[in-house]
Amino acid sequence: MLRYIYGSDLHKHPLLRDTMFRDRAIQFHERLGWDVSVNDKGEERDQYDALNPLYVIWEQPDGRHGGSMRFLPTTGRTMVNEHFLFATDGVRIESPLIWECTRFCLSPDAGREVAAGLVLGAGELMANFALEHFVGVFDPRMERIYRLYGVEPDVIGKAGEGKDQIGVGLWEMKPEAWPRTLSRLGITRETSLDWFRTSFAANAPEKKRMLEAA
Repeated sequence: MLRYIYGSDLHKHPLLRDTMFRDRAIQFHERLGWDVSVNDKGEERDQYDALNPLYVIWEQPDGRHGGSMRFLPTTGRTMVNEHFLFATDGVRIESPLIWECTRFCLSPDAGREVAAGLVLGAGELMANFALEHFVGVFDPRMERIYRLYGVEPDVIGKAGEGKDQIGVGLWEMKPEAWPRTLSRLGITRETSLDWFRTSFAANAPEKKRMLEAA
């Protein structure tokens, strides 16, 4: 199932939190070889995790992390504006209608449903927070996967060559992507909304603060 959890509330879900940060270390440090920091617990964290982002997390039946993404409003600090301006020719992406999505991560044993679940979670954020787009940096080799789920980005910048190339894109959840995504999960939209409502019922003040910050 999907959970929507602010950074300030991760301590309420210790197993989910710890396995998420450890899976991030496995994916970004060990498998992809990114220059990221891994602590003595084997967890990958960075400065943006300290900004109380909103995490969309797929929780496995045993309570462990299956996959996740991290979201921050572009009206505040973001990776795309602080580290990747070279890919957008110096153009900053700042709007209350655009949030940044980073750290798309899948656990080593994630099933095919997990990626679909994360796409669904991003769509629910967009619909329920009245957002128009997400912005993020991506590996252009992922564009085939995005097409599979019907969520191809509008590419607004690229930099580098070959396997070192990166892209910056804007994503939206188009109407035709909803039935495809729900079908991959074998659930209804009402089930998806129940997951969303359950998560935010316990942290309504944080949702209000996030909206005000945007």
